[in-house]
Amino acid sequence: MVIALKNILDIAESKNMAIAAFNATSLEGIMAVIEAAQEEDTPVILQFANAAHGKYVPLDTIGRVMVMLAEEAKVPVCVHLDHGDNFDEIKKALDIGFSSIMYDGSALSFKENVANTIYAKVLADQYAAGVEAELGAMGAEGAEDNIMGAYTDPELAKIFVEETGIDALAASFGTVHGIYKSEPKLDFERIEKIRELTGVPVVMHGGSGISDGDFRKCIDRGVRKINFYTYAAKFAGDAIRQMAADTSGNLYSHDIFVQARQSMKQTYKDAIKIFKNR
Repeated sequence: MVIALKNILDIAESKNMAIAAFNATSLEGIMAVIEAAQEEDTPVILQFANAAHGKYVPLDTIGRVMVMLAEEAKVPVCVHLDHGDNFDEIKKALDIGFSSIMYDGSALSFKENVANTIYAKVLADQYAAGVEAELGAMGAEGAEDNIMGAYTDPELAKIFVEETGIDALAASFGTVHGIYKSEPKLDFERIEKIRELTGVPVVMHGGSGISDGDFRKCIDRGVRKINFYTYAAKFAGDAIRQMAADTSGNLYSHDIFVQARQSMKQTYKDAIKIFKNR
């Protein structure tokens, strides 16, 4: 069943856990997410980052499949647009049936980010969909030296949430997107302060590569949504490489797709177990 962002995060809050938010870039990826969630009997967020992955498959195409399979799922599934940065894209996702959107105005001034996030919420409210927004700056691969000045200011976060009325805040506290080149150093006190002042769930972007212990520390301090994709894609690639090396006869594309799906499902199941925080 499809569920809105606020409702799925309320479940996370009641259980002191984080909801896994997995990006999909293919049919196999969508199936891996939903199968993992069903086998773990746990709600999940199925998301698509059009800005990063639209070059592989159009939002129009994959979005409809995401919604269809989410509706058929035996566990609650929030269908979410990740890192939406323009209103046409956000409107398209909402029209398709996404139950949540993220407006990413983190590269803009505080004033512009607030104004645009308010408008994104007006759009989402017309569809009873949830809204995530971002304040602060999260780097990309190799950016572990992300300076403290780019981290989310808790006092500004309070103002931002009060003025926008969002359901969840993506905050910068030491994570980066992609693969870490060195051990990440997370600011746990910042997470706690952001959650205390804003009163809304905190979202972790760049979950791949974080230790199990650090995940749990973040969850205990208010993180309720964790974006996780890169390692699942990497491990699936490793599994395909091994499969190709072990095959002496013909290697068929459909076998590759199945191998990728099974690998990603196992990675997602492992992540869900950690995010349950038990």
